[in-house]
Amino acid sequence: MNQISEIMTRDVRCVAPSDSLQRAAKTMDELNVGALPVWDGQNLIGMVTDRDITIRGVADGKQADSTPVSEVMSKDVQCCFEDEQIDDVMGKMANSQIRRVPVMDRQNRLVGMVSLGDLATKTASDQEVQQTLENISEPSEPNRSSLH
Repeated sequence: MNQISEIMTRDVRCVAPSDSLQRAAKTMDELNVGALPVWDGQNLIGMVTDRDITIRGVADGKQADSTPVSEVMSKDVQCCFEDEQIDDVMGKMANSQIRRVPVMDRQNRLVGMVSLGDLATKTASDQEVQQTLENISEPSEPNRSSLH
C-alpha cells in the first residue's frame, strides 16, 4: 500500500454552506462521523466538525435550526490527492494537527476522506501512525480570534 486511494473512505457525504447546523449535526449522527466537507456544488469550501457546531455555534448562542454551516465552518481546508503517498499525507496531518483530510482527484473533485482511523487500521507501520498521532495530539494555542 502506497497511495491514499488504497485506504481512503469513499462515498463521502457533504453539506452545503447554506445547510443549517441542525442538518449538519443530523448528517453526522446518521453517518457516525464528527466532520463533514462543505461543498458549494463545484468546490470544497470548508469543513464543519461537531466541535465547530458546539463551540462556534451553540456556545455562541446561534440557533441550530436557522444558522447556516458557513457561519461556523473552518475555511482553511487541508486536503490531499488520491494519488499522494500515504507517508506524505501522514506528514501533512501531523504538521497541521488534523485527524481527517478530504481526498480530491486531480480535477479537484471530492472522492473520499482519509482519517487517522483509516491510517491506524489499514497501514502496516504502527510506529509511523503512532508518531502521527503524537504530533496531532500535541497541545496547540487556541484560535480565539474566529470566535468573536
